[in-house]
Amino acid sequence: MAKVTTTHIDLLRHGACEGGEIFRGSTDVALSELGWQQMRDKVATMGDGGWDNIVSSPLQRCQRFAEMLAAERKTPLAVREDLREMHFGEWEGLAHDVARQRFPQEWADFWESPAEASPPNGEAMPDFCQRITTELDTVADEHKGQSVLLVVHGAVIRVMICHWLGMPMGAMTRLGVPYAGLTRFTVYHQDGKAPWVQLASHY
Repeated sequence: MAKVTTTHIDLLRHGACEGGEIFRGSTDVALSELGWQQMRDKVATMGDGGWDNIVSSPLQRCQRFAEMLAAERKTPLAVREDLREMHFGEWEGLAHDVARQRFPQEWADFWESPAEASPPNGEAMPDFCQRITTELDTVADEHKGQSVLLVVHGAVIRVMICHWLGMPMGAMTRLGVPYAGLTRFTVYHQDGKAPWVQLASHY
C-alpha cells in the first residue's frame, strides 16, 4: 500500500485594524490593540500549536504578529509576497457603506458574482484566485509532512477554503471569516494521486 504523508495547515486571519471597518486590501495598515489581543487570545487556545513553520502575508497586520509569534516559539518564519490581500482598486480605504453608495452596480455585481466581477480598477478576481490557490498549493507541497501556520487575510482564506473543498469560487462571499478566525486543514499526500484535503475545523 502506498505511503500517505499528512500535512496540517492552519489559516489564521489577522485581527481588527486601525481605521475601523474599511476595504484595506493592499493598503498596509497596522493592527489595533484589540486586533493584537484577538490574535493572542486565539493562538493561546491552541497550546503550543505544534507548528514547524509559520508563513505570513507581507502586510504588517499579518507579518508583525507572525514575527512576534515566531520569535516567542522559536519557529521559522517565511513571508510570501503572493499571500497579500486582494487589491480593491477604488474601494481601498472606503467604508463598506460608502463603497456601496458610490459604486452601486459594481457593488451588486461583486457580491452576486464574486468569481467573475472585480472592484473598479482593482485586481481582477480570476487573477487573485489564481495567485492565492497557486501559492497555497506550493506551500502545502513545500511543507509536506509538517504542521504550518499561515497568517493571512479574509479574502485570501475564503479563496483557500473554496479551492481546497472543491467549492465554486462564487461561494466565497457566503463564508464567514471573523477577525482572528482560525481554519484548520489536513492534507493527505499519496504518490501518484492528487492531494486529498479535509476541513478539520473553522471558527
